[in-house]
Amino acid sequence: MTDPTSSPAVELADAYRHSTYDARIPADLLADEIAQRRESGYHVDDVIAAANETDPAYREAVLALVDGLAEAERLPGWRYEEPEGLAEIRAAAAAAAPRAVDPADYRDKVHAAWLGRIAGCNLGKPIEQGSHWTVARIRDYLERANAYPLTDYIPVLDPMPEGFELRDNWPETTRGNVDGSARDDDIDYPILALHLLETHGRGLKPEHIGDAWISLFPLLQVYTAERAAYLNVVNGVAVPQTASHRNPYREWIGAQIRGDVFGYVNPGDPWAAAELAYQDATFSHTGNGVYGEMWAAALVAAAFAASNAAEAIETSLAVVPTGSRLYEAVRHAQTLRADGLSWEQAVERIHEAYGHYSWVHTINNAAAVAVALLWSDDDYTSAVGKVVMTGWDTDSNGATVGSVAGVLAGTASLPAHLIEPLRDRTRSALFGFDNSVISDLAERTVALGAARR
Repeated sequence: MTDPTSSPAVELADAYRHSTYDARIPADLLADEIAQRRESGYHVDDVIAAANETDPAYREAVLALVDGLAEAERLPGWRYEEPEGLAEIRAAAAAAAPRAVDPADYRDKVHAAWLGRIAGCNLGKPIEQGSHWTVARIRDYLERANAYPLTDYIPVLDPMPEGFELRDNWPETTRGNVDGSARDDDIDYPILALHLLETHGRGLKPEHIGDAWISLFPLLQVYTAERAAYLNVVNGVAVPQTASHRNPYREWIGAQIRGDVFGYVNPGDPWAAAELAYQDATFSHTGNGVYGEMWAAALVAAAFAASNAAEAIETSLAVVPTGSRLYEAVRHAQTLRADGLSWEQAVERIHEAYGHYSWVHTINNAAAVAVALLWSDDDYTSAVGKVVMTGWDTDSNGATVGSVAGVLAGTASLPAHLIEPLRDRTRSALFGFDNSVISDLAERTVALGAARR
């Protein structure tokens, strides 16, 4: 596995250090574009040297450096093949033939998927800060709370031990405090995807995504790649440049969290799900960012026809270019399972292999999703608990794993202690969609999926 960050290189000055990942801030854009280019195998040392001689507050000069990185040259030895166009992606991936799904089970599985996704999201929300909530810190905290391994919502320790800090959503996402689902972009995007499909059907295009975002989303409720694309469309940048112009987050997890509904409405048909996900993803993402959403959609679609999570994962890889870093990461998880490692050992291995990526990157988080599902013994509670304990983007991964594990489990096998506190309601930042009824979202989804069949 190639880690371009491991070779000696010029380092960016401390003045550019940040944790906001905000596309409105030129210094963030520059630091994060340098990281994106470096991890993709490009020569960036000359730009770093120029940045270190530039005041981070000098907006025009910093943005000029950001734009100049588009001309960076790839270093020798890059061995991955990561195409962009849908036809090119399909040619670089394997075949994934549709499989029949029992229509008698479809409604229940869709309902379980929505419930499973929303519960899994809430499970990970209080510790969604991968730079603080490492695997070791999560385990330490849970052991202090007598809650390891995690099988319920995160408990609150009072007083909070020194060195631990829950996210500010904890009063509505922790054990005993969940009363309806909290608002989260991992829930907003599936609701929006459902609305987009009801509006545009299979004619969905990237331009529709941009129109919907600027109509229905407040800017500050979208993040990283989505915020960059939002700003681009407002400023008149045309699709597909919205995904790449001043958008260093284009291979981060933002698209991967948007794919599930495309799987819900294409049960048993990974490529049909992936093709819709591609239309959604390419408004804001490129490369592995796009593959991530295609993979997530395919994984959910495959789960409807699979007998277990391992089968769903294997089927889902048929939509991912075999020469890509995402394909390599998911295959790595499968190999660790085949080699008989424990879950703890597998988590350690994927952190060693992919820990150089941002904690909200697609590649490392996809590996976390795969490991949790592969070591879950097809039990919903085990799957979502394991992925949250793996760290990185805990709420996003909890949502994706919860979606897949929900499909595999069905509503009867979902744990009441995680599902009942949701009260069949979810908050949303989308205009007109706050306090959505989860069962209604499921029924609307079933109507779309049934119409396709």
